[in-house]
Amino acid sequence: MFVPVFDANLCLANAVSSPKEKEGDSPLKDDNSDIVPPANVLKQLAIGVQTTKIIKSMKDLMISSRDSSPVKERSTLSLSAMKSLVVGEKEDTFASEFGRDEKVMSLIHSLTNAEGHLSRRKIGSRVEKNTNLTNFAKEIHGAPPECLVTELAEAIGCLKTLRKMALFWSRVVVEVRRLWCEGQHIPGIPPDEIPNLNSCLLYQQLQVINCCISRKRRRAIATESLDSVLKLANLDGDYTCGDIPPLSPVVYARISSGELVLRLGADKRRENCTLLETGEPVYTPVMQEGPLLTEDLIKETEEFVLRTGSVGVGCSQLLSDMQAFKAANPGCILEDFVRWHSPPDWTEASTDDESKEYVNGDNSSSKGQLSIRMQKEGNLWRELWETAKSVPAVRQSPLYDEDLSVEGILHSLESISPSGLFEQLFLSLLSSGCAIAEGRICGNENMYKTFKECKDYIIVTCQAKSWIEKADDICQVYETVTMMALNPNGVIRVTTKQPQQPDDSETCEQKGGGFGKLGSMFGGGMDSKTPPKNQEPTMFSKKPPKPATPLENI
Repeated sequence: MFVPVFDANLCLANAVSSPKEKEGDSPLKDDNSDIVPPANVLKQLAIGVQTTKIIKSMKDLMISSRDSSPVKERSTLSLSAMKSLVVGEKEDTFASEFGRDEKVMSLIHSLTNAEGHLSRRKIGSRVEKNTNLTNFAKEIHGAPPECLVTELAEAIGCLKTLRKMALFWSRVVVEVRRLWCEGQHIPGIPPDEIPNLNSCLLYQQLQVINCCISRKRRRAIATESLDSVLKLANLDGDYTCGDIPPLSPVVYARISSGELVLRLGADKRRENCTLLETGEPVYTPVMQEGPLLTEDLIKETEEFVLRTGSVGVGCSQLLSDMQAFKAANPGCILEDFVRWHSPPDWTEASTDDESKEYVNGDNSSSKGQLSIRMQKEGNLWRELWETAKSVPAVRQSPLYDEDLSVEGILHSLESISPSGLFEQLFLSLLSSGCAIAEGRICGNENMYKTFKECKDYIIVTCQAKSWIEKADDICQVYETVTMMALNPNGVIRVTTKQPQQPDDSETCEQKGGGFGKLGSMFGGGMDSKTPPKNQEPTMFSKKPPKPATPLENI
């Protein structure tokens, strides 16, 4: 499918470029082209959203957009994927399709190479230094600049057919699965950060995969450390050692009976804190990490809790922490755990009361006492403490199954709806481009005022549920933003020629929700189809044609 792409950047460039430029040269060939994503790529993603609404999955898109037999093509693709994973032969159908697309092949190479580097846009330091800049990824639910998702968005937006888009995406998922199986982090995604709920779901899911890889590595290290301690103590699972001299203060702890007991799963010592009954130092245990929840799983969990009233996940985590604490601190009591895990539920004794003794039984000591809620009968913490055994975290039943979670994510990526994917890529590239442009424009006070109007329109429009209906308008405003970043002098020359039309500007502001003067630059408002009468057409008055009907040119 050759999708009609309206390269308005070309028209804009011809309006302000020097006469020396050849007709047909792209304005994005200069050095700035590696900084701001081009507008025609964003338009291509918008067309992808609009033309694939009736298709359920990327697999269906790949099948429906093939010229030959779907069965034959499917078997060919499967064989190619098998060769790339087992034999290492990369010159398959994918290579023959994309061999000339440097951006696509470079991105795939970065995924296949463990030391691959993704982004050409090293703008993070410039953006981060200015804390006043807009967090576009958060405002419109996109993805941060310089990440894999924005690179994917630009690579897919450069493709001209749905078949290539689907084939490229299938290869990306294959490579992500390979990285997971080999325990390699996905490049361009933070290696160990919990899902950023302000970003798009795709970015969150890739974050989960990298987090799971990091967790499995930490678990392997913790298991190796525990095995080495047991081997050094030569106890074969018997964690008590009578009067045997300790190998080191970290390895053993003396309990109230005088026996030395092996510490298991201890991470680091807590400063100025000792166990209430034994006086031994308190050690923070290595604990099981909680579940990694993306926005869709959080919604499912909330619905489950509201429907069933279950709080089982929280109890399981608390019980796991108690067992790990007991293993790392032999001879500890509930008060020790509360002091470490929930400090507000423990009140230290005042200086005047140090010589006095409390008479509240197990709920207090000469050093302090538990909160009222902890002292009540039937308190959940006390019940769990009594049932908790001394088991290090790496020997407990896992609370979160990384393999199952990642497999579910990979399956969802394979079966994702094309329109859902293109929507996320569209918003990610849009937020990235606007963030980069703002970093370049913010130093120009006059230009920045115009940029703010563009920014407000983009944010308000994208936050609405029906933003897809205004995708063409968003693309046109983004063209303005890119032109302000790439050729600010040309934009200033054109905008200064705009006639003063207070009435039209007021109408535009009402229609565009604060779009103000910029509305007249688009020909009398974003909803207008033609420029106002007696107004000279401007470089901003051109609008892209309506996309082809869905699947018309597959």
